[in-house]
Amino acid sequence: MPQMGVSVAEGTITAWRKRPGDWVERDEVIVEISTDKVETEVPSPAAGRVAELLVEEGATVDVGTLLATIDTGSKPGQPHADESDPPPPSRVRTETNGNGTATKPAAPNGKAPPVSPVVRRIAEEHEVDLSAVSGTGRRGRVTKKDLLAFVEQAGDGRAKAERPLHTESPYKEEAVPRAPAPALDSGEGEGEGEQLSVMRRQIGEHMVRSLQTAAHCTTIVEADMTAIEAARGRLSYLPLVARATIAALREHPRLNATLEGDRLLVHDEVHLGIAVSLGEEGLIVPVVHNAHELSHEGLGARIKDLAMRARAKQLSPDEVRGATFTITNPGRYGALLATPIINQPQVAILDLEAVVKRPVVVSDGQGGDSIAIRPMTYFCMSWDHRALDGVGAAEFLGTVKRHVEGWSD
Repeated sequence: MPQMGVSVAEGTITAWRKRPGDWVERDEVIVEISTDKVETEVPSPAAGRVAELLVEEGATVDVGTLLATIDTGSKPGQPHADESDPPPPSRVRTETNGNGTATKPAAPNGKAPPVSPVVRRIAEEHEVDLSAVSGTGRRGRVTKKDLLAFVEQAGDGRAKAERPLHTESPYKEEAVPRAPAPALDSGEGEGEGEQLSVMRRQIGEHMVRSLQTAAHCTTIVEADMTAIEAARGRLSYLPLVARATIAALREHPRLNATLEGDRLLVHDEVHLGIAVSLGEEGLIVPVVHNAHELSHEGLGARIKDLAMRARAKQLSPDEVRGATFTITNPGRYGALLATPIINQPQVAILDLEAVVKRPVVVSDGQGGDSIAIRPMTYFCMSWDHRALDGVGAAEFLGTVKRHVEGWSD
């Protein structure tokens, strides 16, 4: 079960592509899995014959669980050994990045395959009998799209096909009605309160671990967004600020680094993490790989695509791994200052706050000052004092500010 995001602790086998005895090629899809964040297809790490299935379809298992074995000594076209025969001498565990994968035959009773945890949760929230929903997925499986369409047709205004991306959305969207939050028990009497979800507990553990690991400091600079405002058109501020950040990382490469033990690994490529909120469901950080090769328009398109697929739980494992620097964007809802927690093992995280028009003192270049109304924002950066000092952090933010205020296409 691949690790997909810092808060993913388990996954569900939703559909098997191979049966015991089937031949599978290297990189051929062998299993479909679903987590609270990602629904993805997992390829086989080697060519061979499926020898053993260790986890049943529909089962939910922890990340790292071994699911199947593959006989790599077999040849295409050879009959596979009978179940009574001893196991073949040469096997390979079907693992992806240290995590097992496998396939499962179709259910012998002809029933549709089990649904994902996301679909099951939505069905429970809206009291929907899944047997009444027509599935368009593989072998009649009910997908999230199927269920949301069913709920909407039934007139339940609480469910919509798209849930809003909270603070980290790279683009504006119309407000979407949300179901009321569950009432929390006050703790008086016999109530025990609301149990945190597995995802929320994992996020909490990761954040606490980061605080206990890194020597967190925060530096803040103010920037005039006038040039960005004039250039962005229909884009949000985020892709342009991301482009300015990448330029600053090229000038200050020690910020584009990961700290592993007492070794600082400075990276040549900028793999930019963009924090995306899934609302009450949790948080995920998809990665724009090789972001330094993209224009701000390209960054905008890539970020939008990743964010939309994060909402739809369609990210692949590779799309949430390998970030060298992270940007988070809580300013969309008016936040002015924040001290974000570093995404380990990176050494810094940049926080883009709200752009607010306010009076500022401006110079005419000849020593004359005046008051003007300008769109202003704060860039807040949390950084690891083990890898950096305050001067380096301030210089980096000053460079971001310079690129933002001097923006030109």
